[in-house]
Amino acid sequence: MSRPRKQVHLAAHFPGVNNTTVWSDPRAGSHIEFDSFVHFARTAERGLFDFLFLAEGLRLREQHGRIYDLDVVGRPDTFTVLAALAAVTEHLGLTGTINSTFNEPYEVARQFATLDHLSGGRAAWNVVTSWDAFTGENFRRGGFLPQQDRYSRARAFLHTAHELFDSWPEDAVLADPGTGRFLRDARAGAFEHRDRHFDIHGRFNVPRGPQGRPVIFQAGDSEEGREFAAADADAIFSRHSTLDEGRAFYADVKGRLARYGRPPEDLLILPAATFVLGDSDADARERAHEVRRAQVSGQTALRFLEQVWNRDLSGYDPDGPLPEIDPRVGEHTVAQGRAQVRMFRDPLATAREWRERAAGKQQSIREFVIESTGRQTFVGSPATVAEQIDSLVQADASDGFILVPHLTPTGLDEFVDRVVPLLQERGVHRTAYEGATLRDNLGLPRPAPVTGAGHREAS
Repeated sequence: MSRPRKQVHLAAHFPGVNNTTVWSDPRAGSHIEFDSFVHFARTAERGLFDFLFLAEGLRLREQHGRIYDLDVVGRPDTFTVLAALAAVTEHLGLTGTINSTFNEPYEVARQFATLDHLSGGRAAWNVVTSWDAFTGENFRRGGFLPQQDRYSRARAFLHTAHELFDSWPEDAVLADPGTGRFLRDARAGAFEHRDRHFDIHGRFNVPRGPQGRPVIFQAGDSEEGREFAAADADAIFSRHSTLDEGRAFYADVKGRLARYGRPPEDLLILPAATFVLGDSDADARERAHEVRRAQVSGQTALRFLEQVWNRDLSGYDPDGPLPEIDPRVGEHTVAQGRAQVRMFRDPLATAREWRERAAGKQQSIREFVIESTGRQTFVGSPATVAEQIDSLVQADASDGFILVPHLTPTGLDEFVDRVVPLLQERGVHRTAYEGATLRDNLGLPRPAPVTGAGHREAS
């Protein structure tokens, strides 16, 4: 017997800390003004998307000691934006990326619990860690944590937050619910947590939210990140959006859930995806080429190479060959606050490979960067893109996609107007919101309170 067709989950990533945005397009708008957030969120809700996703940047990126101007410069506070969007949307989930390295469990749990109440159960938390001392300089503790300690703290942070969310019993009542006076349950909010990361006790002052707990996202792709997601996350923000890579990642992570007593459907795999639409596939390919050239100027290409070469390459011609000089190896890097720098663990080998690839195709620096950093996941007519999305989901390469348009705030409009109706015709995308909370709309279970919530001592 064949299984029922899977429903496609769709979400929208408001561009922030990225380099996909086309600034030169006359339709490009503000990334800070509230009207941009409102337009983007309402478009996603009109398309019956599950949620809006906000990234977070805790420090402006730098290259050669100057602000890294290829990304969005600045980002309003996540909680403030999401709380404001709760007032202008009705069903759309509100997902915020909040760091577990430089925050504290009580304040983050209180903010998410509040957002969940204000939005009627639409809050979600993308739990991330921070790896660099450059970002840490903004915070009281400063410095950074080694990778194994980052995930250890993240797990303890999340478990502590769960205890705080669960510290109000489900049946806790107020004598006067309208005013919040006269709490009848003396247990409500009491917590005590001691481990090597946190030593806190007191009383949590926000009642259990409509979802029980916010939906938990995780975005790490390392071994530690995958295991963390299998144990504690409700969804993964993945970068594996092709068929083969997506199916391998999907099978690997979903296969880990049984170790934690969880069925595969308790964790959603949602890769980031970009798109370019056209009236025909050929038209879309032409538009995609124009978009990529707008995203990667000659100077952008040189800045990208500098993250591997760790040298000033401003004297090189972006329309010429890749530099013959080798990268400078060392702890000091010309780019600060860039995860990209850390991805290339062997810059000498990376540079050799890139030179060979570019020479083999007779590519210039700019041509090579345009091809090697391609981010356009779906390119084609609306019918082609709908088919591609549906096929990947049905093949278990993902459970849906988090779409990242290259224009802000109107880049999602065309997708909602032209692709969503085709997915609905296929019967794989909702025609109305049915659930009351984000968990309901994602098909995720309401979590039971952790055992001994609020009174846990961890090793």
